[in-house]
Amino acid sequence: MATDSPQRAYRAPCPGCGAPVEFRSAQSTHAVCGFCQSTVVRSGEKLARVGKMAELFDDHSPLQLMASGTWNKKPFTLIGRLQYKYGEGTWTEWVAILPDGSNAYLSEDNGAYVFTVPQAIQRAMPDASVFKVGGTTTLNGKSFSVASNATVSLLSAQGELPHLPALGTPFSMVELRSADGEVLSIDYGTQPPQLAMGRSVQLEDLKLSGLKDESAKDEKGRQFACPNCGAQVEVTLAQSKSVTCRSCSSLMDLSQGVGAELKAAIQDEPVQPLIPLGTIGALQGTQWQVVGFQHRMGHEPSDPDEHFGWDEYLLFNQKRGFIFLVDSTEGWSVVKPTTGAPVMASNGQSATYLGTKYQLKETYNAETNYVAGEFYWQVTRGQKTSNRDFVAGDNMLSLEQTPTEVTWSSGAKIASDEVAKAFKLEGKKDLLKRSDAKTISGIGCGTIIVIFLIILLFLFVIGRCSSCDPKVENCSSSSSSRSSGGSFGGSSSGGGHK
Repeated sequence: MATDSPQRAYRAPCPGCGAPVEFRSAQSTHAVCGFCQSTVVRSGEKLARVGKMAELFDDHSPLQLMASGTWNKKPFTLIGRLQYKYGEGTWTEWVAILPDGSNAYLSEDNGAYVFTVPQAIQRAMPDASVFKVGGTTTLNGKSFSVASNATVSLLSAQGELPHLPALGTPFSMVELRSADGEVLSIDYGTQPPQLAMGRSVQLEDLKLSGLKDESAKDEKGRQFACPNCGAQVEVTLAQSKSVTCRSCSSLMDLSQGVGAELKAAIQDEPVQPLIPLGTIGALQGTQWQVVGFQHRMGHEPSDPDEHFGWDEYLLFNQKRGFIFLVDSTEGWSVVKPTTGAPVMASNGQSATYLGTKYQLKETYNAETNYVAGEFYWQVTRGQKTSNRDFVAGDNMLSLEQTPTEVTWSSGAKIASDEVAKAFKLEGKKDLLKRSDAKTISGIGCGTIIVIFLIILLFLFVIGRCSSCDPKVENCSSSSSSRSSGGSFGGSSSGGGHK
């Protein structure tokens, strides 16, 4: 049917129930009837019913069909939604239509969003198994790091769709990231595989309208009885994939929605965070709420008997998404997952990100051993990652790797006094104090003299040791020291790129 718009829309009755099904994009081949959930395929001017789509689980996202906004000075409208499942949880991908009738995608990414557009394939794509997590590859003349190679499946869909993988059928999804912040996804749900490339965006920058009315949200739909103790559990964040019971500390998987069968894991020996869950504070000019907490342990591969620990607070802002406040014996730091992939040297001793070179500080393995609150990924006790920390002054890069995913994060140290002030915890200043880095300008003259004398004594001892005769003296010097490790922690225990 013709309209005044430059694009041609097509509407026809649903083969299942007779309700109108509309195609706004000429590139859309499938649609899901909003009345009977029939999956219909478009062939010319005819619609054919090819099955029934599973019900969407309510993720309480503020986004919805027909919401509109602006990206790269171009208006867009959300016309479809795909819900996927992978090993660590679920994610949602929204299909957008641009003014020229082409499609784009607004996808979840590490608690934030990425806006991508389809890319032409200049050569035949290799099998997904060729892309090794942590490796590098070149596509369309650009170098990328392989951030993720996961097996996924379609859970449900809604609205108008340019392609539709078979419901519940596993396929590969590969995600590549460049040094300048680009994200390239390779979707093996169709043949040939489809490519889409884009960058991280903040919802507030998209100038969205037509979002769900938050005041109309049914909060009762996000409350349920704990499967372990029966206490009432309330989920407050739209993005939550895991939540803990405040009564018994059981950890529950919400990746299928609270209406699905809940899996609960009992956590013994609860840990009390220094900053209580729900606390609101101002960091870096933004109001953040503490919504999650996890305690993690690490150890060096060469010395598995020596362990060290640190805490991570998950902070949330409705417009900015998520960041981490990390507490270790070496100080506090603010950390956020990167969209791009830093370039690591071939010997692994340094990494470069946004023009800054970072030196390797340490390599260790990490494990999550206690969780409280809500998380945007499916977090579990016992999750393990291989970690590397790189530093440049008070700035850091952290690499976390699992068999299927690589997550980079960047951040910087902040003073414990700043943490206390931000969250109005001046009464806990002594508990929050860490070995914060101090500049030389803050050291008194007397302190400098003492340090100088200690250095002289140290040089004298070294000189004695180097000239020592083992036949007459004990020359062994086997004592060693190391940092607490995990000085910046990771940013997440495999939070996922979705």
